[in-house]
Amino acid sequence: MTTIDLRPTASADSECCFELHKAAMGAYVTAIWGWDEELQRDYHARAFTPGQWQIITVGGAQAGILDVEHRATEIYLRRISIHPDYQGRGIGSQLIRDLLRQAREQGQDLILDVLVVNQRAQALYRRLGLHEVTRHGENDIKIRMSTAPSHPGPIHRT
Repeated sequence: MTTIDLRPTASADSECCFELHKAAMGAYVTAIWGWDEELQRDYHARAFTPGQWQIITVGGAQAGILDVEHRATEIYLRRISIHPDYQGRGIGSQLIRDLLRQAREQGQDLILDVLVVNQRAQALYRRLGLHEVTRHGENDIKIRMSTAPSHPGPIHRT
């Protein structure tokens, strides 16, 4: 089994995180909006949070980014981006399983958003027990997924 480690980011990791994001998510961003380097760098500069984001390392190599928000009643997986060279090795699965275990132990749900064009990630999340809750964003480009039990539609009494 490959050793997966996490380390908090520092300000100096901004460019590394941008490049990891670009490698992992660039094709999906391009499919929806087209890749605009300046716009993407601006978005990254606003979103990058040193100390909260974590760099995923595998055997000492920087393999991806993880950003998790612990909320009062749920754990929100804001971002998991695995560099293509490291995809398909079970890294994302292991990290999400760890979050699922943590959520279960704390009596919380794990939630996340995934781009509708990212079929591979959606399949992974479904295999790990998450299900679609809703679609949102401009033209419903994001799918909210959760471990929360599905609720049937409104009950109509006659």
